[in-house]
Amino acid sequence: MRRRPARLIRWALLAALAAPAWADVYRWKDQAGHIHYGDRPAAGAERVAGIDGGGPVYNLVRSVHDGDTVTLESGAKVRLLGINTPEIDSATSSAEAGGDAAKRWLESRIEGRKVRLEGDAEAKDHYGRLLAHLFSEDGEHLNLALVKAGLAVVSIFPPNLKYADELAEAQRQARRERLGVWGDAAYAVRPIAELPQQRRRGWQRWSGRPTALDYSRDYARLIFSDQVDVTVPKENLGLFPPLKDLVGKTLEIRGWTAKRKERYTVLLRHPSGMDLLD
Repeated sequence: MRRRPARLIRWALLAALAAPAWADVYRWKDQAGHIHYGDRPAAGAERVAGIDGGGPVYNLVRSVHDGDTVTLESGAKVRLLGINTPEIDSATSSAEAGGDAAKRWLESRIEGRKVRLEGDAEAKDHYGRLLAHLFSEDGEHLNLALVKAGLAVVSIFPPNLKYADELAEAQRQARRERLGVWGDAAYAVRPIAELPQQRRRGWQRWSGRPTALDYSRDYARLIFSDQVDVTVPKENLGLFPPLKDLVGKTLEIRGWTAKRKERYTVLLRHPSGMDLLD
């Protein structure tokens, strides 16, 4: 079966977001077996999701995969925007501290119940999942509530910046109160100089003082040592304070580590992944 271009699927979902009152997304197959998406149903079309565009459109949650991913009754998978929760044990990942607690919390709120989806600039991720903020029928913003409880950390991927300020403030409060992951020894702050010797995977917290600032064609790099740096895409620099002002200051850095050759890098796309400690 010939695949429909991703841009057409994204167009259909974005069209739903732009609708004046409410919008649904439909999927159907033509006589040649090709799959189509649109905001108006053709003969035999299946409604796969409703995304709020100004009025209340609710979708039944069939199951909760983990603390930041759910499946709707339609079969559509939804990734909660702006947050990340620890992994649960699965065929593709090992359980991380706090993952089961986040899943149980979300199950208790929405499994078998209806939620409202509110989208942002990007309709889907590269796995084909819908990207959305979820709201319960009583109006609770579930993405935000997970952060407030310390069950999720903020993970902003521009251009999806809706509720970024609220999420960042909720994270600061949870961090101050050492709630959830912020009080878990598995996520204790470690000196960033020790990063090359660490064998931990997943989201972590590091602290240290950058000694220099360097630029390449696409990135700015805060240099912590000859092996460790923190990288910010140049297209996202406008979201950050001037990086030159951070050289020599003690920072907490949060995120995922990548290794390229003999260098270790933490990629930051949004300032919610960093705090000035002095």
